[in-house]
Amino acid sequence: MASGSLCSGSVKASSAGRRGRWPAPLTSNWVRPVNDPCRFCNRSDERSVIHNEWAQAWYDRHPVSEGHMLIVPRRHFADYFECTAAERDALWTMVADAKAHLDDVHSPDGYNVGVNVGRAAGQSVMHLHIHLIPRYAGDVENPQGGVRSVIPAKQRYTLLEGSG
Repeated sequence: MASGSLCSGSVKASSAGRRGRWPAPLTSNWVRPVNDPCRFCNRSDERSVIHNEWAQAWYDRHPVSEGHMLIVPRRHFADYFECTAAERDALWTMVADAKAHLDDVHSPDGYNVGVNVGRAAGQSVMHLHIHLIPRYAGDVENPQGGVRSVIPAKQRYTLLEGSG
């Protein structure tokens, strides 16, 4: 397994008044103190829906839709691009396994799959996690654009003939 730690880090800003309220708002420069454990590290397998040597999957505490799951590596690191090849393979295998589970339990009509890398992209828990979000017909007025809606002005577009 690649080097990495379970929730090592340093304090860059005061956490006064913020403890127990993670995730911090994106406008905040609050950083989890060293002695404040990562909410994703050391999570027991009993609390996961699916787990393997490299990762765990569980239901999101703040779901976008019914069945929203997080797929989380056991090693603590924030950036998807820091994955080892083995971790990446295990994570995407688990995404497929979680999708099969959700198909059986929730029967969604579609999925959004996403990874936020860095605060500018909306990452609020600095431990890599992949969102698997079931989508249901009629859950939004117009689903066109899907993940493009993270920047609302880019959500709606027209495909030009001959473009991909």
